[in-house]
This record gives sequence, structure tokens and C-alpha cells, in this order.
Amino acid sequence: MTVYECCEAVRAAYSQIGSGDVGYVPKAIAAAVRALNAVASDERVPAELREQAAFAAANLLISDHQDA
Repeated sequence: MTVYECCEAVRAAYSQIGSGDVGYVPKAIAAAVRALNAVASDERVPAELREQAAFAAANLLISDHQDA
């Protein structure tokens, strides 16, 4: 997936990080798992989206890629 396939909010954040307006998170996988976990555990979020977030987080956790 490329940044151009993402929603406007992701593209805007990407642009801000790239320009130095906001800080880069070196341990991005851990940050992504935390964000996905927050969505998966939020009772206000529809169940289907919570399940998708949980599945994505679990896949990141089980992958062999680790933050340096």
C-alpha cells in the first residue's frame, strides 16, 4: 500500500511528518499496535471495525518484523 491509496487524514499526517512539522515516531510498529488496540477496545466503535483493528494488531504482533 502506498500513501496515495490512504485516506486524506493519513496523507495529511504523512505530509506533516515528511515536512518536519510533527515528529517522526521511530518505533512505528509499536505505535500502530497501540493505536489499533485503542480502536479494538473502544466500545463506542462499531464491532466490525473493532474486529478489523484487533486482527491487524494481532498480525503486527505475530509478524517477525520488530522495531529497532
